[in-house]
Amino acid sequence: MANNLLEIKQLSKTYDGKKYALSQIDLTVTEGEFIVVIGPSGAGKSTFIRSINRMIEPSEGQVIFAGTDITRAKKKQLRQIRSEIGMIFQHYNLIGRTNVLKNVLHGRLGKIPFRKTAFGLYPEKDKQEAVQLLEKVGLQEQMYQRANALSGGQMQRVGICRAIMQQPKLILADEPIASLDPNAAKVVMKQLQEITQERQITCIVNLHQVDFAKAYATRIIGVKEGKIVFDGKPQELTEAMIAHIYQGKEEQQRLTQATIPVGKERLTYGEA
Repeated sequence: MANNLLEIKQLSKTYDGKKYALSQIDLTVTEGEFIVVIGPSGAGKSTFIRSINRMIEPSEGQVIFAGTDITRAKKKQLRQIRSEIGMIFQHYNLIGRTNVLKNVLHGRLGKIPFRKTAFGLYPEKDKQEAVQLLEKVGLQEQMYQRANALSGGQMQRVGICRAIMQQPKLILADEPIASLDPNAAKVVMKQLQEITQERQITCIVNLHQVDFAKAYATRIIGVKEGKIVFDGKPQELTEAMIAHIYQGKEEQQRLTQATIPVGKERLTYGEA
């Protein structure tokens, strides 16, 4: 039986002391889950995911990660906790003038002494792992290219590799496919799912797109107006509930012309 990795208790975030971006969120996440959080823009998805690692400071409640209350952690302890939580961003957050391999190796920054990383002195085993990850996502030929020479889909796959290099217990992905075309989005989601499941890394992903959530999640969380209104398996998410979550913003449910792979279908990773 899987252990609980993350417990969120009565988590709230207010702005100006009035407007609730999150309202009394309760959630337990077990090891190995691949959770997709869905909901329209302004529902509180990004606030929720960024409150977990305190990129946004919660107003109330607790976030307990691997037995430690993040909300009470001081600076040094918070840095240690964050070293166990990888982050994937919508706009990639790569160093554009640096090559792809070095961007991936930056995932080790919190784990080895700064004096070594400042001069690019990464252990050989880390370099080998970075190369293997880039091969895994089909970017071995781009390894020494500058990151800003890549397509959006390729940059996001570099972002995935960088997060995996951190050797985290949890990965948070904030709208990782929002800036991508449908084909690139499929590649990114498939790679993220495969690699985290292979390594038994828990993953929480924010998405607008219901069809992607159903295709890749082991569990779906529906958020509306800062509250959880659905928590269940993909097959339990009904059309009526989807309509409730996206009421008035139905156009945000899916990427244009997206076709989601099913089962064990293989994807071609070369160009997306």
